[in-house]
Amino acid sequence: MLDDRKLAVLRAIVEDYVSTNEPVGSKALAERHNLKVSPATVRNDMAALEEEGYITQPHTSAGRVPTDKGYRLFVDRLSQVKPLSAAERRAIETFLAGAVDLDDVVTRTVRLLAQLTRQVAVVQYPTLTRSTVRHVELVPLTDRRVMLVLITNTGRVEQRVVELPEVVEDTRIAHLRAVLNACLDGCGLSAVPELVADLPERLPAEDRPAVATILSVLLETLVERHDEKIVFAGAANLAGADFTTGLRAVLEALEEQVVLMRLLGETSGDTPSALTVRIGSENPYLHGTSIVATGYGSGDNQLARLGVLGPTRMDYPVTMGAVRAVARYVSQILAAS
Repeated sequence: MLDDRKLAVLRAIVEDYVSTNEPVGSKALAERHNLKVSPATVRNDMAALEEEGYITQPHTSAGRVPTDKGYRLFVDRLSQVKPLSAAERRAIETFLAGAVDLDDVVTRTVRLLAQLTRQVAVVQYPTLTRSTVRHVELVPLTDRRVMLVLITNTGRVEQRVVELPEVVEDTRIAHLRAVLNACLDGCGLSAVPELVADLPERLPAEDRPAVATILSVLLETLVERHDEKIVFAGAANLAGADFTTGLRAVLEALEEQVVLMRLLGETSGDTPSALTVRIGSENPYLHGTSIVATGYGSGDNQLARLGVLGPTRMDYPVTMGAVRAVARYVSQILAAS
């Protein structure tokens, strides 16, 4: 276990290296930071940190840079995540509150995170299987065609055109709409198939063909893999970044939805709502990157995850504060929608 003085030296090395992208020497540390010890003592502490694997010397006669282990300890020992200013909080709230639907919320969120952190922002769409039905709408288009609209508590809106097997009057469509909402309002989407299994048998014979067709389309909508959708923004922020895996590998990973899903999934842990930081070799798919992510949603109803991806040389206090704040605002907007 490092003593407080060596921790202070490590913290100073991380902060200087993140700021300058140059290896840090003992003289520069003594001059720029109030360590209250001589450069010779700083050199001794740096030698001890290097021996224990927290920093390394990239070139002969060069200063030191943090290792993954050093960044890990720095993050674990952060006394606090850097809070956003009042102006930044107001800007986030105003920007996200202007969203008109879920797609707009997600698009605004990735843009905002990328701007705040200067990294790549990644947002997973809310998982349908964790959502509940808020409303089912049936809109007559012709006498044998209706629009089925499924609205969830997360703001998802799924629309399908249903071709009915026979002519159905608007009054019967209205009755079917009422029956569906009475049956499904507030229920989890994963429970819908069981709840509607015997619904046609409970309706008059004349309505059974139409409702059976509508339910078939509804169930097809639920089994589609919408929860595997991820959106990212800010790839241009990677220009000039240092990646041990190479920028090409990172860009390829961004294009692979499966890889991004796995990267976010690895950060979920036992507490999806917790802010998680995975650094360098802790990421099983992209060792040269760091990921800061958290869940969004309310309470135990964590809908999905969002975060940022970037090089290990990252301003962790700022990035962690931005991810946490944006997730909180997104959760509030979806809960109120």
